[in-house]
Amino acid sequence: MKSNVNIVWKSGLKGHGFLETEFLDTKIAIPAEFGGSGNGASPKEILVASAAACYTSVLVSMIESRYLPVEDLTVDSEGINSDDEFKIIHYPHIVLSGKATEKQIQAANRIFSLADKGCTVGNLLKKAGIKIEIQGNISSTN
Repeated sequence: MKSNVNIVWKSGLKGHGFLETEFLDTKIAIPAEFGGSGNGASPKEILVASAAACYTSVLVSMIESRYLPVEDLTVDSEGINSDDEFKIIHYPHIVLSGKATEKQIQAANRIFSLADKGCTVGNLLKKAGIKIEIQGNISSTN
């Protein structure tokens, strides 16, 4: 797999750039706390977004392969930076049909951690010392 990223930067430290891939076009900037304008996505935001997109795509694939009756799926993710570590926490929320069986609910609970193990971006980040946590939630429509 090959990925191409193009960045065009304008106006130095206080400026901003444009990051473009085949399907992504976003404004980037150096965060204000580092002397930049803060007028665009920061590298850490893009890193967390990449991990979240990978995790979500693996999660969706696992949901589909298990034929789970999912009515809605959301994944919120946050990156937490402290003096001694950088950590990403994914908060997936699966809403199952009210007709979901106990076996399907158990399967949905299991795939939270399985999707984490199957995410190549997350696995690369873990090798680099970044901690990734999953705090999943399941509810159902009634």
